[in-house]
Amino acid sequence: MTPAPWGISLGPMLSALALLFAAPALAQDLPPYLDDRSDPASLVRSYYNAVARQEYARAYGYLASPPDYPGFAAGYAETAKVELELGPVTTDGAVGSIYAAVPAAIRATATNGTVTTFAGCYTTRQIQPAIQDPPFRPIEITQGHLAPVASGGTLTAAVPTDCADRIP
Repeated sequence: MTPAPWGISLGPMLSALALLFAAPALAQDLPPYLDDRSDPASLVRSYYNAVARQEYARAYGYLASPPDYPGFAAGYAETAKVELELGPVTTDGAVGSIYAAVPAAIRATATNGTVTTFAGCYTTRQIQPAIQDPPFRPIEITQGHLAPVASGGTLTAAVPTDCADRIP
């Protein structure tokens, strides 16, 4: 490539501009960023938002007792898209904590196009904020029990009707 008369090579600049203009198109394929721990349902939505955006470290951070990180991330590595539907949340207080059961159904699309529907329950815990010492611990996912289900119906129909038995 011939340098521009003012001594700047246009090749690297054009490459940078191409990447700059391509970035918004790539970003549009991702759902908007969501990181909300204000209630149990928002926490589960944030968890799957992190998975859908391939932000596995963020998803990992929502778990109270996470497994080893490499295995966790590898479990989602082939996930291209996630759709989520939640049911009514059930809560119960315990000494110093509030537990919640969150019915959930997800439709996961793999990178090879395979679609699988899972349904089950998440359990969350919020340690009473007034009794915590630093560092503050926000709402966290303590358990998740989902299993594959028939994917012929709507995602809403796959959501379990009750998960109250999951509260400790």
